[in-house]
Amino acid sequence: MNLDTREPVFDTLGALEAAALLRELTAGLIAVADFDDALTRLVRIARDAVPGVDCCGFTALRAGEPAGVAASDTGRAELDDLRHGPETPAMTAIHRREMIIAPDLDREARWPAWTGRARGLGVRGAISAPVDVDEQVIGAINLYAESADVLSPGHQLVAMLLAEHAGLLLAAVRDRERQAARADQLDSALLEEGVVGQAVGVIMTQRGCPAPEALAVLRTAASSLDIPLREVAERLIRTVSRSRDN
Repeated sequence: MNLDTREPVFDTLGALEAAALLRELTAGLIAVADFDDALTRLVRIARDAVPGVDCCGFTALRAGEPAGVAASDTGRAELDDLRHGPETPAMTAIHRREMIIAPDLDREARWPAWTGRARGLGVRGAISAPVDVDEQVIGAINLYAESADVLSPGHQLVAMLLAEHAGLLLAAVRDRERQAARADQLDSALLEEGVVGQAVGVIMTQRGCPAPEALAVLRTAASSLDIPLREVAERLIRTVSRSRDN
């Protein structure tokens, strides 16, 4: 598929092309551990990989936090940003839990203020598909075209596929974020613990490294010796104490 040729013949997109798109999306997000970074990658991949789509955005609602936004083109980020008002295709898709299609914004009356901004930014067609991430995050992926009536049933299908696949990938990113946060909390607790904290201080002094690196050294030793971390720390402190006594 020639990604540089934006022809309005998306209905010809076959199973192999769709699979390639989802594979590219997976490759781009599989190892990402930051949710905002994942959203940025998602919208750029979608923009570049879908013929007829000139820009892509994502509107994210997170429990207890302001709405988030990602845009493949920063000049059009306001199309996905709820600070300009909640009456948008994205919010309609989220509230109704269904895909919203606006193939020609010149004939669109559902979101007057948003439609005026979109036309002013050179957008003439839009599709928004709801995305379920987890119990705390929902959103919508938004596909935009610079020409009216370019977005076809084929684009609706790919929007649905993107939404389903992106939801799974973004849920995995959120899991990695939570795991990283738990690991940071555990590290902080370990560094405050007496003997482990002392051992980390010894390694920092010996190697001239920061605390996280020293703790990683201690963990590696515990794994290699197959003994608890605290026991490794105690052995190190005893060894250092004996050296000082001698």
